[in-house]
Amino acid sequence: MVKTDPSLIAHLYRRAGFGASFQELKTLSGLEYTDIVENLLNPETIDPMETDILRRYHLELNDTDSIVPQKGEWIFRMVNTPRTLEEKMTLFWHYVFATGAGKSMHYPASTTQISMFRRVCLTNMKTILMELSKDPAMNFWLDNCENHKGEPNENWGRELLELFSMGVGMDNSINYTEDDVKVAARAFTGWTFTQPLSVYPFGAYPSQFVYKNEDHDDGMMTFLGHEGKFNGNDILDMIIPQPATARFICRHMYTFFVADEPQVPAWNIVPPQDPEAIKILTDKYEETNGDIKEIMRTLLTSTFFKESRFKKIKSPVELMVGTMKIAKTLEFPGPTLVGLANTAVAMGQNLMYPPTVEGWHTGREWIDAGTLNERINFAVGQFDSGTAPGLDEMVSEINSRGELDSEGFVNSCLELLGYVELGEETKETINESFSSLSSKETTLNTKDKLVTTLQQIVSSVDYQFG
Repeated sequence: MVKTDPSLIAHLYRRAGFGASFQELKTLSGLEYTDIVENLLNPETIDPMETDILRRYHLELNDTDSIVPQKGEWIFRMVNTPRTLEEKMTLFWHYVFATGAGKSMHYPASTTQISMFRRVCLTNMKTILMELSKDPAMNFWLDNCENHKGEPNENWGRELLELFSMGVGMDNSINYTEDDVKVAARAFTGWTFTQPLSVYPFGAYPSQFVYKNEDHDDGMMTFLGHEGKFNGNDILDMIIPQPATARFICRHMYTFFVADEPQVPAWNIVPPQDPEAIKILTDKYEETNGDIKEIMRTLLTSTFFKESRFKKIKSPVELMVGTMKIAKTLEFPGPTLVGLANTAVAMGQNLMYPPTVEGWHTGREWIDAGTLNERINFAVGQFDSGTAPGLDEMVSEINSRGELDSEGFVNSCLELLGYVELGEETKETINESFSSLSSKETTLNTKDKLVTTLQQIVSSVDYQFG
């Protein structure tokens, strides 16, 4: 018995994951929506994905002098992990706490940071910001290793306030001052990391956080109106309960999981498109002191989330992973695995290499003439040869529906792709194309018709939305 509309589940899995196959949606529709959300919110109850097979077939994953294979491994995880929300949250925090691998060129630190996001992604802001503050990749990226007693470096302290917690302001509010930035820098003096061993000849040994008390500024300070001798931990304790932090983090969550918003630098002058939704999320943040799982539960079960279908443009990685999940073209780590990272780069998203500490500009800024062409070519290519493993399951489903006219066939294909919605003009064009295809003297089999129709759908502008 169907308890939940499968099209709603498809929407949930696009946003809280990277999509789901038609058969998965069919199975999940027998559950109540709240139960499906709870399963997503508790990944620890599901066995983690086995990764041994990756290294069996891709020895280059042990080459820590290159990060391209590791980026391919991450994409493979996104496609195949049974812990769907965990991986999507990992990607979310990579967006918010953008850290580039190119500065340090010590790639084990970058992959360790991604693993850290995976481990703490659904905990709380204190845990997450504490782990981030101690993370060697972030420490080097924002120069806190150069932040010394008597010679402060403000880079980490500034971005902690500006981009990782309070924001420069929303609704024209002033959340902190230049003096607060300077004090944050002083409080984090002595927070550094051990010098990592050389990759050659030692291998992939990550560096570790270390606190040097002798290098810490223990003088009196004033931060956000509080006076005392502060350490980094104290700064986090004062930042996390701030209403500004609640608004800033919750707007990030809305932008990533619900609907495209203006880019972060505009948030101090452009109000949220749905202030009531942001208030619902910030109220939960303040009620739980930044419990991310609780905020996500509120978000995923909200009316504004359920009504936000196809209001986001898929990022390159979301487009790639979602299409491969449907086509089932990356169930096995074949020879194309490593090249996937460069495919995402061609579409404008270089994992572990965000363009700035601000991260990627999202929404319509993902799309231009060149990247749209790359996106369409990739999506069409997943069904090109007609050998995609997911096609057999789709053919079986189509055949089970009996004789279908053009509209019925196209609607079935939209369902098989995850209940995709098309504009009237696009849908009419594809219906006409199918009618023309069906009237040809040489009768095409179901699979040929399916492949042609799927390719037309995934090459549409409408398919860029998720």
